[in-house]
Amino acid sequence: MENRVTTYYLELRSVEQFRRSEADVPDLEIREARIACPELGRFLYTAVGRPWRWTDRLGWTYSKWLAHLERPEVELWIAYQNGVIAGYFELEHQPEASVEIAYFGLLRQFMGNGIGGLLLSDAVQRAFGTGAGRVWLHTCSLDSPQAIENYRARGFELFKEETTLEDVPPVPPDDDSW
Repeated sequence: MENRVTTYYLELRSVEQFRRSEADVPDLEIREARIACPELGRFLYTAVGRPWRWTDRLGWTYSKWLAHLERPEVELWIAYQNGVIAGYFELEHQPEASVEIAYFGLLRQFMGNGIGGLLLSDAVQRAFGTGAGRVWLHTCSLDSPQAIENYRARGFELFKEETTLEDVPPVPPDDDSW
């Protein structure tokens, strides 16, 4: 079904613009996935993106996932709470000292308790820590309403907005059938 989807592009142009989350989340650990593992990449993408109808990578083959995750400019970071995967982010280093937070999100069970702010803060700090002069991301009107609030709370500013007509799959059922 075709729907109007608005995409918002946000950026931080300097580390001084960044506002770190001060949330206190016990037993939160953020670790880099240092081995390119397509199964893990696809799991994170589908587990986090399913409620928001992420589809652009669903058709990727194993070899495409592997080639993507093996690229030296891609980093995959995973948040764990008490040993359970809570969410993740993917950084992509780009030309001109720019780093994109290409994917970011939490599994729904972990939303609403401060993890999102801490995870985003970690992503921004890691990006600027590599010498980035700009950290950017995009989100859209299909995403969680808390997402753009989190980005703005960390200091991200809108630099571009566009609305397009897109084929959008139906909202997945919120049941226990899967």
